[in-house]
Amino acid sequence: MKQPYDLMTLLALAGITAIPQYAKVVTPASLAGVTCQIPPALKCPDANCPGPLVIEQGTAVEPKTGRKFFLDFPCDLKRGEKVTFVLSLHGAGSYGNWQRHYFPIMDYAKKYRLVIATPNTPTRVWSPADDEYLQNIVTLVYDQMGKQNIRAFWLVGHSQGGMTSNRLVRTDFFKQRVTGWLSLSGGRLGPTPPIPASFFTAARAGNPGAAPPPGVPTGAAGLAAAMAPLREPPDGTFSFIFETGEHELGDQPIPGASPWATKLGCRARVRRADVIDTKAGYVYDSTRQDPGSDAWGRSPRPGTAEVFEYPHCKDGRLVADVVRIGKGHTEGLEPQVTEQLVKLMLSAKK
Repeated sequence: MKQPYDLMTLLALAGITAIPQYAKVVTPASLAGVTCQIPPALKCPDANCPGPLVIEQGTAVEPKTGRKFFLDFPCDLKRGEKVTFVLSLHGAGSYGNWQRHYFPIMDYAKKYRLVIATPNTPTRVWSPADDEYLQNIVTLVYDQMGKQNIRAFWLVGHSQGGMTSNRLVRTDFFKQRVTGWLSLSGGRLGPTPPIPASFFTAARAGNPGAAPPPGVPTGAAGLAAAMAPLREPPDGTFSFIFETGEHELGDQPIPGASPWATKLGCRARVRRADVIDTKAGYVYDSTRQDPGSDAWGRSPRPGTAEVFEYPHCKDGRLVADVVRIGKGHTEGLEPQVTEQLVKLMLSAKK
């Protein structure tokens, strides 16, 4: 059944930029022209998500650029309610709706009071040309919710989306707003073992005749070159979580050293309880399974994740590492490890 248009929908359709005075018209089931749905709009089934569905662009419109994005939030959202805002960036060659299911925090929007924006880049590779669009989405959500009602703002990025997050936190706009960054196989603020060669072999191969994902480095040297401008730690301070698959680390343990934890005055790393999932994630890279590789990622399946935390950081910030055992780069996150990452994000005081 078609939903009736509300005021914010009409504003979006008219191409009028949302401004702070309109924040007061947000109703419990509407935000920035999007009417909340249960289940969320364009949601995949538990398995075998159709290809046309994962490339959908979203149901929200950023008025200044006219570009679409996804906006997920609690359907019982109240005016003036405190929320955590998340901007979730897909990897190179991917799409917003794939990212939405790769890291499915939309499933926890109601329980943990999350507002989640998941954008798309038309080139499928994030670049500074997308910065205005991303800034406009952030401004739109801040204006709609009211700055005072956003208790925390987390950047989340998978793969090249994580590298882009690393770049964004160094820009004035995001440096002033971001309270945390969750890197999903998108680079660690600290040492990691070398990515195995099989990762790049699978990324280049894919199905017969398939091109590698645009923007994916062609080898370890290419990745090092792409990461070089981001190697030095950012100037700002924010909470940081690094999540990765065990096979992306070449089946080596993640180093205990964390320069970022040292910068934030955290104590020595401690291991928390493992997270055990009996249910698989939603998505995976079906285009690169012939031959594929463990490092690039196989099909979704249950699993176990190890959780490491650097406790008692200054000002209540958080630094943590999460390693999914037996997993690679592209298997969608399982429900329990997704929820654990959300809990870690929310445990940070700043």
